[in-house]
Amino acid sequence: EKRMDAVRLVKENLELCQLQDQARVHMGDAMAYLRSGEKFDLIFLDPPYGSDLLNQALEMIAAFDICRAHGIIVAEHPANKALPALSAPYRQHRTYRYGKIALTVYRRGGNEKNED
Repeated sequence: EKRMDAVRLVKENLELCQLQDQARVHMGDAMAYLRSGEKFDLIFLDPPYGSDLLNQALEMIAAFDICRAHGIIVAEHPANKALPALSAPYRQHRTYRYGKIALTVYRRGGNEKNED
């Protein structure tokens, strides 16, 4: 997140849910952070709808393979926009529609030799 007020709100919500010790909030450019080499279990994506940042972020996540085995990506987007398939070991799992918005869930396979 780039805005300090948004970072503060996310931190407050983590505290309310008693998850502050299980999460980290990074302030700065998200696209640059994807190159950090850090691995994640869960990634939430909700960039501005008018931009192409969502597709760029999904491509970078797959290219840099930043999810741990069995990791999950949740991407919020307009319901009328289909999201791209990602290269293995990532696969699109399911899309949930809520009026004008949708959440698409991707899953990363494990480290099995013969993944589906």
